[in-house]
Amino acid sequence: MNLPAAPVVSPLPENTRIRLDIAYDGTDFSGWAIQPELRTVQGQIEAGLATILQSYPPYPSLIVAGRTDAGVHALGQVAHFDLTPDQVGGLLRRGRGRTPATLAVMVQRRLGGILVTQPEIVIKASAVAPPGFDARFSANWRRYEYRIADSVLGHNPQDRLRTTWHGFALDLEPMQVAAASLLGLHDFATYCKPRPGATTIRTLQEFSWRRDPDGVLVATVQADAFCHSMVRALVGACVAVGEGRLAGERLATLRINRARTSEFKVMPPQGLTLLAVDYPADDRLAARALETRARRALDEDEE
Repeated sequence: MNLPAAPVVSPLPENTRIRLDIAYDGTDFSGWAIQPELRTVQGQIEAGLATILQSYPPYPSLIVAGRTDAGVHALGQVAHFDLTPDQVGGLLRRGRGRTPATLAVMVQRRLGGILVTQPEIVIKASAVAPPGFDARFSANWRRYEYRIADSVLGHNPQDRLRTTWHGFALDLEPMQVAAASLLGLHDFATYCKPRPGATTIRTLQEFSWRRDPDGVLVATVQADAFCHSMVRALVGACVAVGEGRLAGERLATLRINRARTSEFKVMPPQGLTLLAVDYPADDRLAARALETRARRALDEDEE
């Protein structure tokens, strides 16, 4: 006797969220976020998604952990987008099975195949996101690195796209002390480009300097989130200290004043790279997103 076939049970939800881990060279992009008639990282990836999903509109939009400015790079950017059931079906070929692993492989393979014409962008990983995941609001912290070649070394032309050349020797020790004075939960309005309706209160978790074996000065800056130009302003203030133009203790005073100043310059974008974004355990993702939204409903996390 022929028995009816058992129904196929799919482990995928009706609407499926995909997490992308992304690296890019920001040199020739006008930043992450889509802008009319400009080449941006988000624009190129979303165009790739529209191509692979061309028979299944509307096409998804990306939500990113931190919007990077023009010329800024990333090694550990994170973004997410949502797929409808029809889009999931369009990506999964007959016989491959409706599993999260299969879907993630297909997204990375097909999107990577489109982006091969955009060699500055690499999709490092793709995964079906766990419940509650939000690339922006679920993040615990973002970590950046800023590289400066000063006159102690001269500059390596092979590193010119990821390192800022500075024509004066910088004194590392006072820069370290000055950076440490800014750690903690503060209003960083002095070090942020103002945005109407957005808070400039952030928790700066790490701000340290080192000189690598090749002589390049490297700042590591980590916070729960960053407002516009914050990392490059913090670095610029420390550079002024390293040059001897600004007393190290002045950085905390300027922060307390909460006003933009001409006492230091915001550094160029090419020395800056988003290194990593951290998230809590899966069972804390939704709660973390709610906490972040409650504190920063009008903000855009960006650098």
